[in-house]
Amino acid sequence: MLIDIIAGARPNFMKIAPIIQALDARRAQGGRLRHRLVHTGQHYDPRMSGDFFEQLGIPAPQVNLEVGSGSQAEQAAGIMVGYERLLLAERSALCLVVGDVTSTMACAIAAQKLHVPVAHVEAGIRSGDWGMPEEINRMVTDAITNWFFTTSEVANANLRAAGVGAERIFFVGNTMIDTLLANMDRLRAPGFAAAQGLEPGGYFVLTLHRPSNVDATGTFAALLAAIAEGTRGMPVVFPVHPRTAKTLRELPGFPPSIRLVDPQPYLEFNWLVKHAKAVITDSGGITEETTVMGVPCMTLRTTTERPETITTGTNELLGTDPAALKPALDRLFAGQWKRGAIPEKWDGRTAVRIVAELERLLGVAEVEGQRVLEAV
Repeated sequence: MLIDIIAGARPNFMKIAPIIQALDARRAQGGRLRHRLVHTGQHYDPRMSGDFFEQLGIPAPQVNLEVGSGSQAEQAAGIMVGYERLLLAERSALCLVVGDVTSTMACAIAAQKLHVPVAHVEAGIRSGDWGMPEEINRMVTDAITNWFFTTSEVANANLRAAGVGAERIFFVGNTMIDTLLANMDRLRAPGFAAAQGLEPGGYFVLTLHRPSNVDATGTFAALLAAIAEGTRGMPVVFPVHPRTAKTLRELPGFPPSIRLVDPQPYLEFNWLVKHAKAVITDSGGITEETTVMGVPCMTLRTTTERPETITTGTNELLGTDPAALKPALDRLFAGQWKRGAIPEKWDGRTAVRIVAELERLLGVAEVEGQRVLEAV
């Protein structure tokens, strides 16, 4: 029985790797689900895509839609057309989408139009901020999803409030944490770490790419100045997202303590996070990784779709006012940052739970040691 696994952008790759590995492990034991990996090509730069396949052991995609660059509407349209053609040529039993990127929404729509059921991994998360493209992607995807795999009880509650029946919600945990835990012993320093004198606890990691933070030069420059002041001259390693690089080129300059580097492969980036004094970010996924690694995290946003990283983990939501950075950093330097804990079911077994549920939902069961195909 064929299921499609959709990936298109950097955040997807960490989430699909353990699912593919769990499916392969079940196949080796006689499992009856096989997968077709569909890369939409939403991220086509090797630094944002190719490195992850190699480092995380993800097989080469059976299909690459090669949608390439364009506006969000252009990319969504290209993905929908390409995926529809694929399904018409060889229909799958299920479309499995992950996360909240354009590829997630577009493939879910194309699948449902052709009556192919959709399962959404990382369903139910909400920021409440409709200004974020990802929030629209989440809402649209969940509105047409059949089965919901969630990372937290907060996500479960969001889905129930939207009228989703409990029988379609499966609280399984976080596949991105599966990937992190599986690779913790493989993390490695980037080539520039020694040359820049990066010592454990002796530098910060910064990531910024939200339009509200980086598209206006004045706002961006004020944030960088506040970060440099609050970090007291310590090195701030800043892997620059392509979106952010455009605005950086328009700035007259930036503080010397902020070290610009290329986007980092998975193993190198998480080595930087693991050994940082703290992380300053406007990302969502990084706040999950810092929570598990016990690294202090400051999020420069007014909302988050991952509240468990705040209520349970090491993250704090600072907002986007540069003035909020210094008091938070002063608390960090004073040793007053919270310790945090690991949320429920973020234990490295999420993908195994997902595959077990997929086998049941798609009618593949094991009865008294004999595998049988049941009527769906």
